[in-house]
Amino acid sequence: MSEPLTPQTIAIIKSTAPALQKHGVEITTRMYERLFVDPQIKALFDDAAQKSGEQPKRLAAAILAFANNVDRLDVIQGAVDNICSRHVATHVKAEHYPAVANALLPAIKDVLGEAATDDILQAWGQAYWYLANVMIEREKALYGEAGEA
Repeated sequence: MSEPLTPQTIAIIKSTAPALQKHGVEITTRMYERLFVDPQIKALFDDAAQKSGEQPKRLAAAILAFANNVDRLDVIQGAVDNICSRHVATHVKAEHYPAVANALLPAIKDVLGEAATDDILQAWGQAYWYLANVMIEREKALYGEAGEA
């Protein structure tokens, strides 16, 4: 199970919601550029959704929803479950999560520049792994149900 986020981390994440509202698609677009240097990871994604810009928009909306509800995951549990189901359908595995973190956090810095302070990046790193661990556990269960564990 994921270690709970501290009140300070929650406050920082919530404070970034306006920046995510404004720059989220730019951040996720940059994240995918960084992530897709690995052709094996790129192959896991729907190319049409990338080219149309739909996938970066969906991810930006999901990240914003997470930022706004970081202290109330039950509010977004249905969306998290849907994402996990999609991950299982496309063969996303736990070992892919570090690559996403290694693309997302620098993308935040690339887009927000100096506004992305070390405290903000550290908080987002903690929040990312908190949610990633929740999703990894859910996906393990789904893979098990599908006989693919």
